[in-house]
Amino acid sequence: MALEIMNLSSALIQRQAVMEIEKCNDFSAQFGLTLSHFQAVELVETRTLALQGNGRIEFGGGVIQKIIRGFCYSPYISSHNYAETLHELVEMFYYYKNETLDLLSDDELIQFMRSRFNGICQGSLELLAGRELYNMANNLRYGYAPNYWEYPAEDEDEGDDEDEQNDNGY
Repeated sequence: MALEIMNLSSALIQRQAVMEIEKCNDFSAQFGLTLSHFQAVELVETRTLALQGNGRIEFGGGVIQKIIRGFCYSPYISSHNYAETLHELVEMFYYYKNETLDLLSDDELIQFMRSRFNGICQGSLELLAGRELYNMANNLRYGYAPNYWEYPAEDEDEGDDEDEQNDNGY
């Protein structure tokens, strides 16, 4: 009996999450991006697996809605890669939520992801996860600001070398 109640409760939570994601179509459609019912169900399944894989619990689809609203205006997302990109962003979110020891709020993490994805990563999910989020998580674990970078930018180094060469007459 208790197992049946838990399964029913889980099914209701899943259905509610799908409905919440489908409501986001009203907003994302202005950017030419929508999810079908099947894609919304798959996204909820991705969230469920990501939560389980990272030992987390969440009710409703609030984070997915925030990710959709945060990323749907990205110049690097089109109708061709929208659903796939959302799946990867959801997986990254929960993984890095753990890796940052919950030191960032959901909104702060999504904002960081969005700014890096649209900025320095130029739409590369590999760079976002493999470099930017990884460095940010390490920074937070060691007490630094999320965007701390201890090495000067390459452009600064190259500029200094050119100035030295010009001063020396080379």
